[in-house]
Amino acid sequence: MKSGANVSAQTVLEARRRLLRMHHEAGVGHIGGNLSSLDALLVAFHEALGPADRFVLSKGHSAGALYTALWSAGRLSDDDLRTFHQDATLLAGHPPARGIADILFATGSLGHGLSLAAGTALGLRARQSPGRVLCLTSDGEWQEGSTWEAFIFACHQRLDNLTILVDHNGLQGFGSTAEVASMAPLWDKLRGFDAEVSVIDGHDLDAIRAALAPSGRLRVVAMQTVKGKGVSFLEGRMDSHYLPLSAPQYERALQELSAR
Repeated sequence: MKSGANVSAQTVLEARRRLLRMHHEAGVGHIGGNLSSLDALLVAFHEALGPADRFVLSKGHSAGALYTALWSAGRLSDDDLRTFHQDATLLAGHPPARGIADILFATGSLGHGLSLAAGTALGLRARQSPGRVLCLTSDGEWQEGSTWEAFIFACHQRLDNLTILVDHNGLQGFGSTAEVASMAPLWDKLRGFDAEVSVIDGHDLDAIRAALAPSGRLRVVAMQTVKGKGVSFLEGRMDSHYLPLSAPQYERALQELSAR
């Protein structure tokens, strides 16, 4: 599955530009959470995921980042991305149920992806497969009871072939995660289940690379990220969760990304 190419700062920059273009041409939002998780997805699909491994995008509204990472790794084409959010496309606003080999499940309703990932990891182990599962969750999903049920199940089953990524950008659809329903200190709570928990800078490629290396244990990687990362007027902005870019905003964003 992985492309074999190391992700560089230039790789990330090109992916950010392509993601913004795709969303602008489609006229749709959910850009902030895509930009916050893009670095990790690029490392996953370029470097971490082997042929027997599986990936589950639990935060389905970040489908744009997933499609862009697959494009960057040579798994989707420019022509594919041009169909994003169009009639009859495979690249819907949330991941499709079929048609793209790298996407196992349709996800969108939050809190369901970790259950799918845990079941997949259990199935791989039952078949004595060497594969492992990466699952990307949002920080808001840890307010969902179903996420905790899946985590308890994964710990109980000692799913050492499962790595759970948390995109901790601190903002969700209707406010900050701290204001809506704070789970802090979330990482200490997770450690109470005897899982391996690491907290990293979610935009530090070396830190992501190290966190995604096989560990032989059930692992949670808490990625401290910035919503709208890379575009100054989107960074840390609540409105970047839903709203698309206007034409002037798109041009300004491209100018910022081209100046680096």
